[in-house]
Amino acid sequence: MPGHARKAQGKRESRVYAIVRCGGRQEKVALDDVLTVDKLPGEHGSSVTLPALLVVDGERVISDPAEVGRYLVTADIVGDAAGPKINMIHYRNKTGYRRRLGHRQHYTQVRITHIGTEAKAEAKPKARAKTSASAKAEEG
Repeated sequence: MPGHARKAQGKRESRVYAIVRCGGRQEKVALDDVLTVDKLPGEHGSSVTLPALLVVDGERVISDPAEVGRYLVTADIVGDAAGPKINMIHYRNKTGYRRRLGHRQHYTQVRITHIGTEAKAEAKPKARAKTSASAKAEEG
């Protein structure tokens, strides 16, 4: 039973995660997770925004569409991946009809880089711009 107490304490940690829609499926993602999703357009290193359906921020669960719409889940494309080879054989008895087909699904691996509101994401670049402007004012 002591092991159960440790697990309960671990759940109390505040961790931000989100449920996002990607490729017709819903995935649970947290910061720095690497996830394999259906093929996405874009190159290695480019950034992708995924729509959030639910956000859990510590004790706070956000599921209202108006409020969840403010949250952004951004990810960087890590690389491409391929699923397992699927072999299909069509055969008709007594006719000589035989067909072999193969398929291998293409996937993209993405790393989650940011889960948060748009205001926080936009505030960082503005703060940098103010510091550079204030530095120029101090020099001049």
